[in-house]
Amino acid sequence: MSAQPDPPPPPIQDLTALFMSVSLGLGHDQAQAALEQSLTRRGVSVSGHHRDSVDYLRAPERFVTVDLYAFELKYAPWLYRGFYHFTDLDHPVNFISQAFTWTGLGQFQRDLARLRPQVVVSTYWGPAAVAASARKRGAAPFLNALIVTDYAAHRHWVQPEADLVMVAADDTREQLLARGLDPAKVVVTGIPISTRFAPLVGADKAALRQRFGLRPDVPLILVSGGGTGSYRALRPVLRELSNLGRRVQVLILAGAERGGVEVLGGATLHHIGFTDDLPELLAASDLVVGKAGGLTVAEATALGVPLVIHDPIPGHEEGNAKFLERQGAGLWARKSRDLRPAVLKALDPDQHAELSRNAFRVGRPDSADRVAAAILEALGRRGVS
Repeated sequence: MSAQPDPPPPPIQDLTALFMSVSLGLGHDQAQAALEQSLTRRGVSVSGHHRDSVDYLRAPERFVTVDLYAFELKYAPWLYRGFYHFTDLDHPVNFISQAFTWTGLGQFQRDLARLRPQVVVSTYWGPAAVAASARKRGAAPFLNALIVTDYAAHRHWVQPEADLVMVAADDTREQLLARGLDPAKVVVTGIPISTRFAPLVGADKAALRQRFGLRPDVPLILVSGGGTGSYRALRPVLRELSNLGRRVQVLILAGAERGGVEVLGGATLHHIGFTDDLPELLAASDLVVGKAGGLTVAEATALGVPLVIHDPIPGHEEGNAKFLERQGAGLWARKSRDLRPAVLKALDPDQHAELSRNAFRVGRPDSADRVAAAILEALGRRGVS
């Protein structure tokens, strides 16, 4: 008699999860929220505890990490670019990476002891490293799950102590495997985005524009300025968009200094600010122009909206821009003088159709569901029910 396959693990109905993020932009928190939303939709009762790993840091640790990062991006981006690439080298001993295995460890251990989570989900590499250190020091068992929120696999994302590593794309997985991660641990899921995006795939752009009082017959461009609204190239971008030689509508969300509508050259600028209508506004758009945050790339490609990247954050966002270039899903205007021709090229009907097809090809509108499924499957293999 042939051996019978093992029965599937029982469904998980209750889940205690510690969601570890970092306050370096809003993307990390948005990814966690999308995952929790997907788990809840699956009928899992989630007892979710959200923590910002920055809150675990002492003042000196905060100064040499978060505060220094903010300073470099504002005043010396070239310095951060050098730091990013230096720490991406495979040094025999990478002291900076080693330091992050214990930074904030004490508070992390106290939360683990108090909450006793079944899973720790990190959307930044630092908490995953600290979680591994806590487990070595006797913390109760938990699944150490890491969501890579960029398309390029910097060395810091190489966390061999993580039990499950969920990545944005096949390219990302190949990079991590080349750097030594166990193939059995690395799953391509996409970066988790809100479940509101999936129903908007193929939506009627004209109808969406009419809903928001936008013209259906004039190209619509959404400016990607980052979740904190600190896009330093916002004004130069608006200047170039107003001088395209054709009429366009421009949506300014994060970074809008005021509300209302303004006409600047050939551009009608809609200063919207933060809004809950981002999924619908993005689905109504023809093009995204600006930064290349991981969540922005994931959301735009899920809807087949091409991107023109200009002045991304050095390092990780440049890696995201290169990914878009390789995949034919976007253009990277490296200089200000390149922005106008890049936007015009992306708006050309034939070029736009090709860019959009490629964006659809790499997009994963069901990414949050894929991440939720991967975590539940991994927990099932560990006997959690």
